[in-house]
Amino acid sequence: MSEATSTEDLSPTLHAQMQDRILILDGAYGTALQGYNLKEADYRGERFANHDAPVQGNHDMLNLTQPHIVQEVHANYIEAGADILSTNTFAATSIAQADFGLEHLAYEINKAGAEIAREVADQYSTTDRPKFVAGSIGPTNRSASLSPDVERPGFRNTSFDELAEVYREAAEGLIA
Repeated sequence: MSEATSTEDLSPTLHAQMQDRILILDGAYGTALQGYNLKEADYRGERFANHDAPVQGNHDMLNLTQPHIVQEVHANYIEAGADILSTNTFAATSIAQADFGLEHLAYEINKAGAEIAREVADQYSTTDRPKFVAGSIGPTNRSASLSPDVERPGFRNTSFDELAEVYREAAEGLIA
């Protein structure tokens, strides 16, 4: 099988594979990454060594600071039988990344996450068993439908328009 590119439409191949067999989606990245027992310095890497906010637990930033670990997790899922890799970008929206002072990197984190997953998928793809990548965009830690303040039930800490914008940004990074 030829290597997939960011512009190649894999839909016909995906649909053909689904006609022949059940495709297996990988597992949870957060728990897989927790198994590495990473410390604050591991999350920061060299690039964010002097960043002024704590970042431990920000698994999405590992796409930038520890891509080899993310690659290993992807490879482990494929070796366990996965046909589809999710990108390590579940919380890579500017809203979620604001908790770490990294909201300006949401696009870059998503792009890197998709590139890492695509690289691993290509390494393991064969003509008979192609591997696919699914972009992962999880919920934010803000809600446009529920108030975070029980004393003010009408209060919202985000809007539909803000959520649409942060999801658009994340999707554009994944597509790029």
